Amino acid sequence: MSENSKNEKKRVFTTFQMALVAVMTAITCILGPLSIPIPISPVPITLTNLAICLTVCLLGWKLGTISTLLYLLIGLAGLPVFSAFSSGFGKLLGPTGGYLIGFIPFALIGGFFFEKSDRRIIQAAGLILGTVVLYLFGTAWLSVQAHLTFKQALFAGVIPYIPGDLAKIILVLFIGPVIKKRLQTAGFLL
Repeated sequence: MSENSKNEKKRVFTTFQMALVAVMTAITCILGPLSIPIPISPVPITLTNLAICLTVCLLGWKLGTISTLLYLLIGLAGLPVFSAFSSGFGKLLGPTGGYLIGFIPFALIGGFFFEKSDRRIIQAAGLILGTVVLYLFGTAWLSVQAHLTFKQALFAGVIPYIPGDLAKIILVLFIGPVIKKRLQTAGFLL
């Protein structure tokens, strides 16, 4: 294989990776604004973590984290991709800002476990660990912003969401590998 051919293959692969990241970022931007406010908390129920779970399942930690960062940058730039079709730097400084920042380590951790193992139990452990870290970021910031104790913030911003977040993780653990295998068979994923 000639040097030019190797460079061409590498460039196509990189372009293909960028396209995959863009598609998963778009999916997160579509699902992220869909939210249900709950009266006991300033934190709404969203599908953002479902989209990020699926992203890291399909793309792994590096590309999944890049996709998550792009999603956050798009929202910070003013496009309404955060919960309830909100956006902007003010959202980051608001009560849910810690959860937005927590998506970054969530993608890193969850994607790392998906890359290292095909076993669902290991992947589940990664998504659960990532969710715990996400909860820590969110709870800490919520307690500061809403002038709550850490325990009060935990009950306002985490406890009501655990069953739904576990359901999202289980859903991704079952549909994610099927989608990934089909995309691989079609030649869309390596």
